[in-house]
Amino acid sequence: MNRSWFITGTDTGVGKTTVATTLLQCFSRQGYSAVGMKPVGTGCVYEQGLWINDDALLLADHSTLPVSRQAEAVALAQGSIPWQWINPYAYEPPIAPHIAARNAGDGIRFSVIEKALHALQARADVVLVEGAGGFRVPLGADGDTASLCQALGLPVILVVGMRLGCINHALLTEESVKSRGLTLAGWVANVVDPQMQVFEENLATLKQEIQAPFLGLVPFQPDRAAQPPELDIGRLGQ
Repeated sequence: MNRSWFITGTDTGVGKTTVATTLLQCFSRQGYSAVGMKPVGTGCVYEQGLWINDDALLLADHSTLPVSRQAEAVALAQGSIPWQWINPYAYEPPIAPHIAARNAGDGIRFSVIEKALHALQARADVVLVEGAGGFRVPLGADGDTASLCQALGLPVILVVGMRLGCINHALLTEESVKSRGLTLAGWVANVVDPQMQVFEENLATLKQEIQAPFLGLVPFQPDRAAQPPELDIGRLGQ
C-alpha cells in the first residue's frame, strides 16, 4: 500500500490534527507505516534551531517512523525522517500563512512541499497531509490550499467540526473540493462543542447530504490520552 490523503477542515479549530493523528493510529494498528505531514504551520515556537509547530509535533509523535530534528543529512544517516520534510514551512505568529510568510520575507512554494511529500511517500505506506485552516486559505503566490491539493494530486478527507453552522460549512467545502476536480475520499465528524443542540439530527443531515463515505465520529476529547476511536479507513475512496 502506498497512499496519501490531504486532511482539510470546515474551518480553523475543527480538529484536523485530532482526526489526522487518529487516522495515523488506525493505519498503524492495521500494520501500515504511516507518517503525518504539516506543510505550513504558524504559531510556532523556536526550539534548538527550528521553528516547531504544535500540530506538526503531534503528527510526528503519532507517525510510525522516527522523526529527527537533526540536519537532514544527519537524520537520514540515522535512518530517521528529517523534521523539514514533516513541516517545510513554519512561522512564529499565529496568523494567516500567506501573511506570516510575507512578513518573514519568505514565499511558500508548492514545489518544496511536493518534494518533501514525495520523499515521505518513498518511505511510508501512508502519508497524511494536514492543511492549515480551511480549504480556501491563501498560501501566497502559488495559490491557496485548494491549489496545493491540486498540485499534490491528493484525494481529500474532510473534517467537519460538529458545532452550530457545520452543515453549511461542510456542504460549501464539499462543493469547493469537487469544483477543483478533486476526490472527496471521505469525511469525519469531530465533536468540538459537547453542548451542541440537536446533535444527532445534524449528524443525520450531514450523512444524507455529503456525497462521500462517512469514516466515523470522533467524540469530544478534553484528554488527548483517551483511547482513540476506530475510524473506518476501509471506506476511503469508496
